[in-house]
Amino acid sequence: MRTRIITIITLLLSTPMVIAQKSMDEIDRESFAAKLSPMEVKGIQMTETGNIPLVRDTPANIFLDGTWQLAEGGTEKERLHTIWTDQIPAYVPGSIHTALVENGIIPDPYIGQNDSIAEKQSYKTWWMKREFELDSPSSHSILSFGGIANKCTIWLNGKLLGTHEGMFGGPDFSIGNYLKNKNTLIVKLEAIPQMFLGNWPPNANESWKYTVVFNCVYGWHYAQIPSLGIWRSVQLKEQAAVEIESPFIATRSLDGQMRLTLDLHKKSSPLKGVLYAEVSPKNFKGITQYYRFDINSPKKQETLSLDFQIKDPHLWWPNDRGEQSLYDLNLFFVPQKGKTAHIKTSFGIRTIEMRPLIDGAKEDYYNWTFVINGKPMFIKGTGWCTMDALMDFSRNKYEHLLQIAQRQHIQMLRAWGGGMPETDDFYELCDKYGILVMQEWPTAWNSHNTQPYTILQETVERNTKRLRNHPSLIMWGAGNESDKPFGPAIDMMGRLSIELDGTRPFHRGEAWGGSLHNYNCWWDDAHLNHNLNMTAPFWGEFGIASLPHIETVRRYLDEEKEVWPPQRSGNFTHHTPIFGTMREMEKLTQYSGYFMPKDSLASFILGSQLAQVVGVRHTLERARTLWPHTTGALYYKMNDNYPGVSWSCVDYYGIIKPVHYFVQKSFAPLAAVMLFDRSNLASQEVSLPVYLLDDCQTLEKEPYQVKVSIYNALLDTVATHTFNGTGDENVVKKLGEINLNREQTKSTMLFFVLDIIKDNKNIYRNYYFTNYEVRPGSIVSMPQTEIKMERTGNMVTLTNTGKHPAIGVHVEVPEKMDQLIVSENYIWLNPQESKILKINLESPVIVKGWNLQSPY
Repeated sequence: MRTRIITIITLLLSTPMVIAQKSMDEIDRESFAAKLSPMEVKGIQMTETGNIPLVRDTPANIFLDGTWQLAEGGTEKERLHTIWTDQIPAYVPGSIHTALVENGIIPDPYIGQNDSIAEKQSYKTWWMKREFELDSPSSHSILSFGGIANKCTIWLNGKLLGTHEGMFGGPDFSIGNYLKNKNTLIVKLEAIPQMFLGNWPPNANESWKYTVVFNCVYGWHYAQIPSLGIWRSVQLKEQAAVEIESPFIATRSLDGQMRLTLDLHKKSSPLKGVLYAEVSPKNFKGITQYYRFDINSPKKQETLSLDFQIKDPHLWWPNDRGEQSLYDLNLFFVPQKGKTAHIKTSFGIRTIEMRPLIDGAKEDYYNWTFVINGKPMFIKGTGWCTMDALMDFSRNKYEHLLQIAQRQHIQMLRAWGGGMPETDDFYELCDKYGILVMQEWPTAWNSHNTQPYTILQETVERNTKRLRNHPSLIMWGAGNESDKPFGPAIDMMGRLSIELDGTRPFHRGEAWGGSLHNYNCWWDDAHLNHNLNMTAPFWGEFGIASLPHIETVRRYLDEEKEVWPPQRSGNFTHHTPIFGTMREMEKLTQYSGYFMPKDSLASFILGSQLAQVVGVRHTLERARTLWPHTTGALYYKMNDNYPGVSWSCVDYYGIIKPVHYFVQKSFAPLAAVMLFDRSNLASQEVSLPVYLLDDCQTLEKEPYQVKVSIYNALLDTVATHTFNGTGDENVVKKLGEINLNREQTKSTMLFFVLDIIKDNKNIYRNYYFTNYEVRPGSIVSMPQTEIKMERTGNMVTLTNTGKHPAIGVHVEVPEKMDQLIVSENYIWLNPQESKILKINLESPVIVKGWNLQSPY
């Protein structure tokens, strides 16, 4: 017996111990040394009640938005104590540049090279004034600025309130003692510093690295017009007897168990009264539920962690995965005496969990598998660019862009560190459309080491509290492309992501911990084949820049619109990504030249747009087939802040590029895709894998067919093959391979058409084009056909009346392309086949295509 025990002990000691490896998420979280998150504090149960008292006496908020006065320069004495005679009207929220354009003082900065004129205005001091009257000035008021770009000083009725720097919220001032019946509010906007240090890019103003702004308007990314102005709303907020501050509502479990965290604040103790919560459906039918919590505290401030349960909970899901059910939460605090505090917010019932990749947790990898409401899913997305250099952040612009994203099956937008903590309108619309947001703080390329810590901290604190109730917000990030994402500022961001939230992951960098960015195509001049073969655990960025629609190009070319080829230092070159300083014209010529000769503006544009289609769609589709080894792909990007050559799928003016409609097919929940490892297959034996992608198990237990049809440059059929199957639980299913010999691929063009057929109906179509390099221009030199168009209201029926397939068929609305959204575009139509398209405009449409008899 003793011998057996010794033997067992010897075996145990000699056997290596298996220790579960920690992920980068766990290691980071420990290193931040955060206090308890709001979800980790023990909660107190609220009492459900039948209703709440009728509340009448609540504080009033007064908006000071609208027309202000704007004037250039002058001394403090002149601006504070004399009548202005040189002012112009300026709208708030807005920028000084917009006011200067609207008053005819400077030309449109987006045309030609006028941006240099606008840029000079950023380096001047400006003063803004708003006069307003109050019937009964309150002695308990806060003057609250939603955002000022960037460094400012503020006076009310001649009294200095203070200074502020950092454009993402604040300052706030207690002004009860200063208010009168007639009031004058003056804001001095300091000139943007000029720091031209000759780094990358050589002409950029690097002063953004020493403050906190959105930096994509300082010369490295399309625009060089540093923002200046009161760009968010200004409010007078009357205070209640007891203020409700920063309510945070989060999902504890999907059965409706909720956590409500908030601060109650009173100027003097004790703190007595009743907190009421009203929860009602925002966008669906259901019951309103009421809860209360009685408080009697000797303190003048309390942080409450309260729990309650919502009956019959309706969940919030990402785009294409379910409904986006939203709730309104109205909170009232009824004190023993004084005005009742009221605050309103919206929320969704949604959980987020990050699981490791399929091969387990790793110390140098974040957990990249997104689990939403308990369901792992491949995430389909794109980058998001701050929307306008002149700070026009109107809701209708957001609506246009985010509606397009939703139709493209986008499930995530990365609001990157070149931009800003996005606006309330942006997040409300992302909630509505089911678009998740990876929100980064405004740092890039290690700028967190030089940006003022206190300003960054204020930015993080203010905006975390402002945004954390949105179900669309899925992840916090420290910033963009820092190769050393460490130090006090990064640790502060990580710590606050836990202490102020704790329900979402935080990543110290992007790309970092398994996410990749790749621009070998474009910046390194790689062939498009590179993008056809790229893989990553998670794609944070990649893409290829292209020209916008010809209407946009002609618009910014101005008097050079008829000049071809472009002048080396002309308007065309100026509207490339870094103003022609990084060989952009050579790159455009390379990638456009794969498809089209450089013989006209229209040809050059089409070639660049087709290169973008090829350089994006194949990477996305390959990524989807690699699930669960690859868990998501975000291409770069959705939109622009300035008109020009860009990686966007929608140009600055809102005109959709072809890549949108092809990605719409690549990202469809149900799709058939074919993988290519090269773009030129001419005279080669090839074997091309075909996959069925079914994110939502649409075909589960249902028979289907995937038909593959291959055409040559004469649009004769080279080969066909049909895969028959029955749907199952697999999200990704390899159907087989298409094998072609040298004779079959010997053609200046090859087209591959994939159709999914169910119940004898075509429910999905995707098509590809290869061999275009054999003879540039061949994609628009195929046998022609004709399209018949019929229209009923917003429904347009296109019928191919010819003998050959119609390729790249799309509809346009001249002069209104910036408003046009089509259900599908750039479609393939077989002979005698019809397709119904839905458009959002009533204006007359025209039909174009790559092989229509009418000229393209």
